[in-house]
Amino acid sequence: MKLLKFIKDWILIFAILGGVGGYFLYASIPWLDSTHEIATEVVGFVQPLLIFAMLFLTFCRVNPRKLRLCKWHWWLLAFQSGVFLALAIVVMMLLQNGLRIVLEGAMICFICPVATAGAVITKKLGGNASHITTYTILINIVAAIIIPAVIPFVHPQPEMSVWNASILILGKVFPLLLLPLFLAFLVRWLSPRLHFILTHYHELAFYLWVVALVLATAVTTRFIVHSQVSLSVELWLVAVTFISCIVQFGVGWKIGRIYGDKVTAGQSLGQKNTVLAIWLGYTFFTPITSVAGGFYSIFHNIINSYQLYEHNKKKGLKNG
Repeated sequence: MKLLKFIKDWILIFAILGGVGGYFLYASIPWLDSTHEIATEVVGFVQPLLIFAMLFLTFCRVNPRKLRLCKWHWWLLAFQSGVFLALAIVVMMLLQNGLRIVLEGAMICFICPVATAGAVITKKLGGNASHITTYTILINIVAAIIIPAVIPFVHPQPEMSVWNASILILGKVFPLLLLPLFLAFLVRWLSPRLHFILTHYHELAFYLWVVALVLATAVTTRFIVHSQVSLSVELWLVAVTFISCIVQFGVGWKIGRIYGDKVTAGQSLGQKNTVLAIWLGYTFFTPITSVAGGFYSIFHNIINSYQLYEHNKKKGLKNG
């Protein structure tokens, strides 16, 4: 159990190092050169399946009767979608340059839904797990609608109309963000026994996340290595990711404090499904923007680690 706890505590580092090291090892073996194209296609197919499975297992543990709407939910939804739309308008007015790539990275950071582990961290920090679960569902619905509606204007495709591009993106985003929720509720209603069994495999979502993070980090590393953008653009992309993370936690805490739910609102806005963010980056935006998802994962986990440290220290003082 101690070994498992150690692995879980440091799994982010292991996954990132595994993804980076795995990519360079794979790329350095000459006789595997002919498999690169197939490997890219396989990862592109497997990654969405892993995200789907993670969300499905997470939503299987959601009891619809315990979901509660809060006033701060609407403020956070307005903030996320509002900033995303504002950045989209700015990006559409820019030429293809470094600033455009940096702002696309910010767009991903702001529209990305809550992490699947959000409820777990929130509960450990003394927040309300039901409230963040409700927000997770809401932001997934909003993201599934707003992403297909906006991206075709940000990244117009010469060979197809905006409408056709929207339908194509919707076909990829909707099954990934909303179908796991509908399927989980359907299983709960039609097959309580199967649902009961699935809820006992919620730990599997953690291990699927690890695999997905390794693959996502490897893909991000590949884009960095083969990117034609300058180092300064990449550094600015990291900087805007850091700023986006700080801003979202800060806004979440401020709004949450007004409604007496600071911790939950902060985690709802600040803690992201970064594997999904990386997938969004290389699937719909300029591929190098997937760097934003990779670094956001590091930044929000640093903030979470500090919060858990402070929370446990306060608990220790009270118990002492």
